[in-house]
Amino acid sequence: MAEDAENTLVMELEDGAVTIALKPDLAPGHVTRIKELARDGFYDGLTFHRVVDGFVAQAGCPTGTGTSGSGKKLKAEFSKAPHARGVCSMARTSDPNSADSQFFICLDAANFLDGQYTVWGEVTDGMELVDALPKGEPPREPGKIKTLKVVADV
Repeated sequence: MAEDAENTLVMELEDGAVTIALKPDLAPGHVTRIKELARDGFYDGLTFHRVVDGFVAQAGCPTGTGTSGSGKKLKAEFSKAPHARGVCSMARTSDPNSADSQFFICLDAANFLDGQYTVWGEVTDGMELVDALPKGEPPREPGKIKTLKVVADV
């Protein structure tokens, strides 16, 4: 199947590119918002502020603390999609409708998250770069997103 450029992201990390296939069929509102943020350059320069080995790599907080976002809350779009290795999902507070700009990439299966967090994409290339991000909550020297772009715009 040919790459759908409008529904594919390329995330440039310090060590190379990670490709993410978006899933508008599962989470149309989240996919729309992530593309808006990417097109605005919101994610460019942000860090992976929480990287837990065997669990997740989390980014999307403008302060790098895990406590802030873009200021626009999203309505939950939970699905039966499993939180498998490479899946991209939205972080949130205890309020199901509190996802904003923070997201995480599963480093391993995390099925206990299924149906409770919004799955919006999946890494299709470059997962080894996500695996190599510095670990910690926060890491001593966190990995950075150089740029996050919609492939159709590149």
